Amino acid sequence: MIAIIDYNAGNLTSVAHAVNFLGYQCEITANPQKILASQKVIFPGVGAAKATMDTLHETGLSQILIESYESGKLMLGICIGIQILFDYSEEDGTDCLGVLSGQVKKFKPIPMIKVPQIGWNQVQQINDHWIFNDVPNSGYFYFVNSYYPVPEDSEIIIGRTHYGVEFCSTIAHKNLIATQFHLEKSGRIGLKMLNNFLEKD
Repeated sequence: MIAIIDYNAGNLTSVAHAVNFLGYQCEITANPQKILASQKVIFPGVGAAKATMDTLHETGLSQILIESYESGKLMLGICIGIQILFDYSEEDGTDCLGVLSGQVKKFKPIPMIKVPQIGWNQVQQINDHWIFNDVPNSGYFYFVNSYYPVPEDSEIIIGRTHYGVEFCSTIAHKNLIATQFHLEKSGRIGLKMLNNFLEKD
């Protein structure tokens, strides 16, 4: 079973529908036992870093996510799910999970660049990884973000995107994959990436 972390965020059902469409069973859940017993974990959603972390701490899910990562279980973060993996977010000065070293920064307002970024943008694959199997390089994915991750270790960056500044849009580290863009809203290639995650042993 694939566990989709339920922390009262939006967009969870869209991810569940995409997983079901690809032929896999999943459950949106906040139950620690179900999450820890699951084969894989997906942490998707849209929202603010502070509200997300407050909910994760209040429900105990922050520790469950860390335990899942440390157990070696394959995990996928989407949108806010990539940002809360790092130490700190500039959004409301929020301390995050600290699974990965680094910070989350806000796009600086510059001419012709609207914040938040909403729409399609390219992802340049800068490192080979199985999550990109049969996914065209420089393909377009759907973004909704005002902030972006800045990993301390550049080696974990496998995809970059340009929006006023070049930023990290995909990371991979051990059993953890995360994207700033929405796989479930990115058409055929987004579903291909999601399927690569779901079918991985």
